[in-house]
Amino acid sequence: MTGEATTAGGAASSVTTSTSPDRGTVVLLGLILVAAVANLNLAVANVALPDIGKAFDASQTALDLVAVGYSLGLAASVLYLGALGDRHGRKMMLILGVGLSIPACLLAAYAPTIEVLFVARLLGGLAAGMAYPTTLALITALWSGPARTKSIALWSALGGAISALGPLVAGALLGEFWWGSVFLITLPLAVVALFVAYKFVPSHVNESSDPVDNLGGILSVVFVAALVLAINFAAVPDAQTLAIGLFLIALAGAGAFVIRQRRARNPLYDLDIAARRTFWVAALAGIIVFGSLMAAMFIGQQFLQNVLAYEPIQAGAAILPAALLMVIVAPRSAKLIESRGARFTLLLGYVFCVLGFLTMLLLWKENIPYWKVALGYSFLGIGVGLAGTPASHSLTSSVPVRRVGMASGTADLQRDLGGAIMQSILGALLTAGYAAAFAAQISSSPNGSQVSTNVENELTKSFSSAAATAEQYPQYAKQITAAAKTSFIDGADWAYTAGIVAVVLGFVLVFFMFPKKDREVELLQQYHDTDLANEDVASEGVAAAG
Repeated sequence: MTGEATTAGGAASSVTTSTSPDRGTVVLLGLILVAAVANLNLAVANVALPDIGKAFDASQTALDLVAVGYSLGLAASVLYLGALGDRHGRKMMLILGVGLSIPACLLAAYAPTIEVLFVARLLGGLAAGMAYPTTLALITALWSGPARTKSIALWSALGGAISALGPLVAGALLGEFWWGSVFLITLPLAVVALFVAYKFVPSHVNESSDPVDNLGGILSVVFVAALVLAINFAAVPDAQTLAIGLFLIALAGAGAFVIRQRRARNPLYDLDIAARRTFWVAALAGIIVFGSLMAAMFIGQQFLQNVLAYEPIQAGAAILPAALLMVIVAPRSAKLIESRGARFTLLLGYVFCVLGFLTMLLLWKENIPYWKVALGYSFLGIGVGLAGTPASHSLTSSVPVRRVGMASGTADLQRDLGGAIMQSILGALLTAGYAAAFAAQISSSPNGSQVSTNVENELTKSFSSAAATAEQYPQYAKQITAAAKTSFIDGADWAYTAGIVAVVLGFVLVFFMFPKKDREVELLQQYHDTDLANEDVASEGVAAAG
């Protein structure tokens, strides 16, 4: 290395010179490729959801679970696996995760049932939980100063852009092949990423020698998994008991996790560090930012295909403005952080995210021209491009390098727990809104009393189920399709409104709780000094014991 970062991450904002590893460009490319495998696998399912729904006659809830399964596996495991990487080798975890993603993709592509498809998505998320957090951890360990900020900006922007480009490639494949082909997209990329990571990424850089809190890791998995599943089942008819049970498990898991972290000698998640304002506010802010992008993509892909009757490749291409603007804006976001601070940059990003959801709520109706679709995605792309970098940068700048796995794990939770929670909430609202709107149309119809309970259940289950019912009753196909489109828009409006509320709450949180630039620099320096003092005390204790 030409200048390995050996100082605590908290000093990042006060370091005036940049340090980078040997062959830094190739190393960064390898880490971005690994992140790309995770991001593409996360995104490709959305564009195939209508086809998956038709292939398995799936309910909207089942489709929601397929969409969120990958995020669920990643979000539930990322803290624990990040800690294991810190202790046992980040490069090893990187390679294991990319390698495991290959059979997970194959299982998803050839899944015989929607239940197997969900399991395959969950397995893919666990593989990403091994590899993805390690990418940011290594960036933080290998770079310092403005070079680190720029590297994180590229990692964030290209990761988000690749995620947005996934639906375009998936749409092209769906035009020629079956729905499972979308899950094979990442296979060649995974092979290349595996080679570059093995060949060029350094091993054992600033890794911890502390034992891993395995009990805390298991509790974190239980808590996150139960929370995400509870949100998904909350809107499912006759599943309220299950949802309540899962919420109680999540609550108990969260409580047990906090107690464990307070008592453990080497906690998985240092709550004292997590309590730092530049850490916890940034963590919550990032959950909302990245969750908004994923939830909008999830709802948007179904809207484009179900309501606007876009072909899959057209629906995938529709997202290009978001991908392009994220790449363009992210480097400017890094400059804004250096000149105006993370708070200003986050708030500016939030403004554009709100504009994106407002566009969807007010303009995304039947028979709209493409420019209205592009406008909504453009606002979101700018918002995430601006806010994504400070949300991740503030986390890594607030912790010592030896605990960077905690920061990178939290940064991944921003994307994946945020995506899982926001996607689950907006998906549940879409499901409930669609069912309520269609049921209301049936009851108000002159022939509504003639619709049997079984047919009504099929019509209100999901758009794809209603489309299948329309094929069974061609004499009513036009009315059924029109009602399904109207009902979908009503459900989507519920979801967009919830997105606006979430972003506004995030804006208020950042505005009042995140420090302004000068105070941010002071706090980061204080954290850095505290971490150095703690490390000196720990070193003296080890020496005395020896």
